Amino acid sequence: MSGFQQARMDLGTRLRQLREAAQLSGKDLAGRLNWQASKVSRIENARQSVTEDDVMAWCQAVEAAPDVLADLVTQAATLLDRQDSWRQRHKSGLAGLQEDVRDLEARISLFRVFEPGVVIGLLQTAEYARNIFTKVHRVYGSADDVDAAIRVRMRRQEILYDPSRRFRFLLPEAALRYRLAPDEVMRGQLDRLLAVTTLPNVEFGVIPFTAQLPSALLNGFWIYNESMVGVPTRTKDLLLRDPENVAFYAKAFEELCDVAVFREDAREVIVRVLVDFAKQSGS
Repeated sequence: MSGFQQARMDLGTRLRQLREAAQLSGKDLAGRLNWQASKVSRIENARQSVTEDDVMAWCQAVEAAPDVLADLVTQAATLLDRQDSWRQRHKSGLAGLQEDVRDLEARISLFRVFEPGVVIGLLQTAEYARNIFTKVHRVYGSADDVDAAIRVRMRRQEILYDPSRRFRFLLPEAALRYRLAPDEVMRGQLDRLLAVTTLPNVEFGVIPFTAQLPSALLNGFWIYNESMVGVPTRTKDLLLRDPENVAFYAKAFEELCDVAVFREDAREVIVRVLVDFAKQSGS
């Protein structure tokens, strides 16, 4: 077991002990916090990471002592700041990882996302996601919970229809063409992107092959509000909170936007890729 997972288990155990000391069932605590009961179980059993806000709400609901609250919030912050091994994290399950992301996204109003080689998770169809998760399972030896992970990913996408949130998505044309799934799945995914581009709170850009790039497209990144950047690599999931780092990625995002196409021009690129897939598959 990784040190990260052991630390997450230790935190879950302490939180469960506080709940039991307050003579609350998991359902009772979830009701007080306006959470799903399953979230309490996932946190206590180390199947989901817990945020500082979650710990604070939990401790207040069970009337924990101030020094206990402060200690547990620090413990949660330390876990979130760790640059943890993806291989170890994935062993606890794909669905749990998706729940972690879903909880983070619930607190964000502005998303800026660039992905160089895969369709952004919030925009994926179920079948495209199945192909992605299957590959992740093979590479990282994840728990075999692909179906559960897909269900959570689809629930994550409900946030797109919240008009109080704003999304700025950016992909290179190559990401639309990479065959990470069978051709019929790719065509369905491209149709999905055409639909998403019509949402009023979504700005969707494509960097065409003809664009003069401002820098090499080395890795993807997610900018959450103005406070944090998530940078996934093959072995580490980096969460950067330093204002200089956030500003650096925000500047990089705008530079990529400057060479991207949007609205009808972006849809034209997607349609062109769709036509090419149809020609190549003989349909």
